[in-house]
Amino acid sequence: MNSAREASIPEDKFRQLSQFIYKQTGILMPDSKRAMLTARIQKRLRVVGLDSFTDYVDWILNPREAGGELTHFIDIVTTNKTDFFREPQHFEYLSTQVLPAYTQDNPSKAFKIWSAACSSGEEPYTMSIVLNEFQAKNQGFSFQILATDLSTRVLKSGKNGVYAMDKVAPIPMPLKKKYLLKHKDSSKKVAKMGPELRKTIRFQQLNFMDNDYGVREKMDVIFCRNAIIYFDRPTTEQIVNKFARYLAPNGFLFIGHSETLNNLKVPFKPVAPTIYQKTS
Repeated sequence: MNSAREASIPEDKFRQLSQFIYKQTGILMPDSKRAMLTARIQKRLRVVGLDSFTDYVDWILNPREAGGELTHFIDIVTTNKTDFFREPQHFEYLSTQVLPAYTQDNPSKAFKIWSAACSSGEEPYTMSIVLNEFQAKNQGFSFQILATDLSTRVLKSGKNGVYAMDKVAPIPMPLKKKYLLKHKDSSKKVAKMGPELRKTIRFQQLNFMDNDYGVREKMDVIFCRNAIIYFDRPTTEQIVNKFARYLAPNGFLFIGHSETLNNLKVPFKPVAPTIYQKTS
């Protein structure tokens, strides 16, 4: 046991840890993130009953010893910021461009869409609202949503589908009334996603560093927004090329507003800001 009180993760341990994180998840952890990681590990020290960053790092660097703590550690490394109807122009493009063309070309085939960094579920539930609305106006249209994330903590939250009222604020009121359930206890300021949204989404864990993503069907659209900013160029290229493997011909990839595929060797062409189509 390291009994010396440490104010933060020692420099050499942080270096080892950032290399370990990169190898495990592809996420870059530069020195500028040391204070952030120190604060997040501080909370875990209290939970697991350790008082030394060094002891905790040594424990994590030995995955066989760390066991289930490794899952908690990956959860604290990942940043999960998301909202309902975030970057609304993407959902507009999906509704007005992608879906009408798809139904024309595939009148009897289920539309498959993947939220590839789904965080706590706001994105896939937004997809479900948009696709349910499209379905109401287009008889015979059906769809399936896959939602994946590295963090088991946020996946659990997504599966629960319960959100504070301030979180569901971006959902237009008519859609709230149609798809959301209020808590029976009016003092609880939460809303639950209704069954017609929940039944359309399959949540599962996925690490972008895995060779096989375990996705057995070709997707028509992949949303991977505000995730590749955490990777270096070689890792981003590798991930985007994997996405191409799982996309149907002419399928679409939507990325975050601060991201780009420019100068990457990937089979995609831009069709709108931060929206790309797979090329043959």
